[in-house]
Amino acid sequence: MLGGSRSGKSAHAESLVAGRADVVYLATSAAAPGDAEWSRRVAAHRARRPAAWTTLETTAPSELLRGGTVLVDSVTTWVAALMDETGVWTGEPGSSDRLAGRVDALVNAWAMTPAHVVAVSDEVGLGVVPESRSGRLFRDTLGEVNQRLAGTADEVWFVVAGLPQRLR
Repeated sequence: MLGGSRSGKSAHAESLVAGRADVVYLATSAAAPGDAEWSRRVAAHRARRPAAWTTLETTAPSELLRGGTVLVDSVTTWVAALMDETGVWTGEPGSSDRLAGRVDALVNAWAMTPAHVVAVSDEVGLGVVPESRSGRLFRDTLGEVNQRLAGTADEVWFVVAGLPQRLR
């Protein structure tokens, strides 16, 4: 489920798994202490979810290796967390290789899972080239991950202004 920020992609992803009894919601971003606006966004997502869904806050790709239905929201924050964890922002020695390994693990877990996976991700490649190195690195990394995940997906959706368009 690709789309811009606030495009309606999370709501559409949730509608695709509505009615299933075995949904595991992988939240890849928790409320941040001291960031009231982000905490409100997280709270709004939590309030929309059915009580029967199991919520896991994690960035571990192994969480995809389960049965049932898995809703990942979002690949965007997952990739940002992987970039944080590997030290790629500051150019630590070996960080690019660590990031590539973590991305490979994510894509491999996705491809191998027996679960029905619906994932949300931002499409960040439609705008201008970011001015900063970190902005370009994030845009490029997320774009690559989106392409790799879409390449293994049965369905790919793009949401614009709350209107879902099926790409495949």
